[in-house]
Amino acid sequence: MNPSSDINIEYVANLARLALTDAEKETFSRQLGDILHYVEKLKQVDVTGVEPMAHASPVFNVWQDDVARPGLAVEAALRNAPEQREHQIVVPKVVE
Repeated sequence: MNPSSDINIEYVANLARLALTDAEKETFSRQLGDILHYVEKLKQVDVTGVEPMAHASPVFNVWQDDVARPGLAVEAALRNAPEQREHQIVVPKVVE
């Protein structure tokens, strides 16, 4: 398989907004060709009966149970607020 005939490296570089030297074009063209060649090999593998999966090993939820708990009292939350109004913290305007 001749990778340079299969890949328009200048087009790919333009899509990626990359300015490549001639040496880089040759190197990347060869590397992309190798990747595509490997993908073609993978397409030949018989995967009938194999379940699709998102991870190579099982993933379990390791989080603790979501249990409602009492929150911070309003007075405690506003204790260090430099300025407050109607049980809310007043901050300087940041949008003009």
